[in-house]
Amino acid sequence: MKKLILSVITAAAGLAMMAGVQAQTPTLDRIKSEGLLRVGVKTDYRPFGYLDPSGKVVGLEPDLAADLAKRLKVKLELVPVQTANRIEFLQQGRIDLMIATMSVNDQRRKVVGVIEPFYYAGGTSLLVRKSANIKKWTDLKDKEICGTQGAYYNRPVAQKYGARIVAFPGNVEALNALLTGSCIGFVQDSTLLASITASGDAKWADYEAPLPVEDLQLWAIAVPLNELNGAYGDFVRQTVNEWHRTGFLVAEEKKWNLPQTDFLKEMQTKAGAK
Repeated sequence: MKKLILSVITAAAGLAMMAGVQAQTPTLDRIKSEGLLRVGVKTDYRPFGYLDPSGKVVGLEPDLAADLAKRLKVKLELVPVQTANRIEFLQQGRIDLMIATMSVNDQRRKVVGVIEPFYYAGGTSLLVRKSANIKKWTDLKDKEICGTQGAYYNRPVAQKYGARIVAFPGNVEALNALLTGSCIGFVQDSTLLASITASGDAKWADYEAPLPVEDLQLWAIAVPLNELNGAYGDFVRQTVNEWHRTGFLVAEEKKWNLPQTDFLKEMQTKAGAK
């Protein structure tokens, strides 16, 4: 009898757990029921996400978050994240969605739901003074180029184009070296260099990034991994595709004074631009 009672209790507990799982509301249902979409964005990466003089979070990625909230007819809460914690925030349920300059690799695909199509891309670029007369990557042969220690683009630029990379501990030191003429250019991620040229800072008025971007790294919006192939993932996926098709992302790029990228132009064409 005791064994029978124990079996009944165990079965009941199992049914209760199953009921609890079935009762759990998917992310999209919770967002709609609460009337709130929580999106993780950067606040230190102008113009993709940063704080304006009033302390408000603004930028290209907050604009994308606002459009998603508008489509869902809910309020938007922008949650500041950093590279080090953005995936953790999504896994812990502290945010519903992440739009935070995340490039894609196999490891990240295992822990978050990577939305395709991708919404932006960055790669290897070069910042130089406009008078440097650098027109193509091969012009860097035997020239000293500032870089940051450990950056993946240092070796390819040195090996492919014969540049002499002078590596500094961080971006601040490398940029100061560029300003003082210790090197003729600074090799870095194209999005960072675009943010510098778009900053409006007078000290960068005579600088440009004239070369085509190489070794493109794709950026994706991320949702919880278990939501990737459900209604929530489908909604975000369809929205990103529409952003490309309608030229919304191209317009955002222009709005935030970013140079027009081939990536967005190609994606707009693929999506069937209208």
